[in-house]
Amino acid sequence: MKIMLSWKFPTGTAYTSGMKQFLETGGPPPEGLRTIGRWHAPGSRYGFHLVEGDPALAAELVAQWNPFCDVEATPVLDDEEASSALRKAGRG
Repeated sequence: MKIMLSWKFPTGTAYTSGMKQFLETGGPPPEGLRTIGRWHAPGSRYGFHLVEGDPALAAELVAQWNPFCDVEATPVLDDEEASSALRKAGRG
């Protein structure tokens, strides 16, 4: 399963602590969860991390970063997967 993680850092201590954590560790996902891509929005407190794997591992990653920032996890499909799902649902 692919999951898009979207984060927003608050200002203040949590932001500073979160940036320090990222610079020290690189923010790796738990073993078994694969990073497809990660993007940062320069000049903002926002970013995105596309992962693939067990949703429980994605929840673990979210829990690791929740002390520093708000993270939303959204299951996502690529075009091929979405087309297949629509056909199976009788919509295509």
